[in-house]
Amino acid sequence: MDWCRYRFRSVWRLDAPPDRVYAVLARAEEYPRWWPQVRSVVPRDAATGTARFRSALPYDLHVTVRALRQDPGVRVLEVRLDGDLEGWARWTVTPDGAGTRALYEQEVEVRARLLRLLAVPGRPFFRANHALMMRGGRRGLAGRLLSE
Repeated sequence: MDWCRYRFRSVWRLDAPPDRVYAVLARAEEYPRWWPQVRSVVPRDAATGTARFRSALPYDLHVTVRALRQDPGVRVLEVRLDGDLEGWARWTVTPDGAGTRALYEQEVEVRARLLRLLAVPGRPFFRANHALMMRGGRRGLAGRLLSE
């Protein structure tokens, strides 16, 4: 097992139409307004930017994000991540009854030196940290959708 590789999958069920959910998720530069653990997103150009994340653990992750796919027709957003994390992340937004199912998938390798050194003993904490981040994001997005 490669202790520095992670595969995450989260499903968010939301009480809003899929196109509306997709539109909010497509505006990554606004994530810090509603997702507490996304501390900053700074666009560089139309396809790339930098982001800083921090959840419960006292450690910031810095990544460069490059858009790989933005397809409003099928409501898929996919990005490449480089920096403290290397890999990809993808949102797939689909109808779910009267609301929406937002599937988040991510496959990454940790590149940050400290986190690599703590890979074995820290793994359960890193996974829990990610789960808390996703919980905060789901709550934030639900609130954002109510206020728009």
